[in-house]
Amino acid sequence: MELKNAVAVVTGANRGLGRHLAAQLVERGAKVYAAARRPETVDVPGTVPLRLDVTDEASIREAARIASDATLLINNAGISTGATLIEGDTDEVRREMETNFYGPLAATRAFAPVIDGNGGGAVLNVLSALSWFHPAALGSYAASKAAAWALSDATRDELAPRGIAVSALHVGYMDTDMAAGVPADQKVAAADVAAQALYGIEKGLPEILADETSRYVKQSLSAAPQPSAG
Repeated sequence: MELKNAVAVVTGANRGLGRHLAAQLVERGAKVYAAARRPETVDVPGTVPLRLDVTDEASIREAARIASDATLLINNAGISTGATLIEGDTDEVRREMETNFYGPLAATRAFAPVIDGNGGGAVLNVLSALSWFHPAALGSYAASKAAAWALSDATRDELAPRGIAVSALHVGYMDTDMAAGVPADQKVAAADVAAQALYGIEKGLPEILADETSRYVKQSLSAAPQPSAG
């Protein structure tokens, strides 16, 4: 997909990876709707702030009505609560699934007809190495990202006949607020991840593995599961 003159909607564009994606898209000549629950917090020069709450379907439908010229949707908004699946707060587990799975699903359903009507384009889902690796301490987050990986694969097949490519971005730790407690040498720069993501969209890659962690975990999928200690 050619990004120059593309019309992109980036969710969660007010900070972190989303902010870098929005800024780099502007640099490449795209029109960018920088979407956030509070659009007044968007400060990316050259973008069009857009109210969009991925947990509010009415908000998503209204954003799709406003951004009626969109050709690219980037489902970037997400949360990590740290909830475990057995002892964690069930409300937090539900909130993570609502944001990280149902949010991208609702946005894709709303924007697919828009992108189709504008001659086709692409969807990028921002996932994680935890789509494939599921530690107990991050069970809720990992489950939501695994579900979003399945969403990416299924919608890729469903939307291909409509000229809409679907890519999934996988990364381990990024230098963003979500990974603030992780040592710096274990994190990859969000700007570098954004650049790799946009390259992947341009090349139509179904999966974009943005760091060594995601590449290692993907390669390990065929290994036999190890028994738990205890």
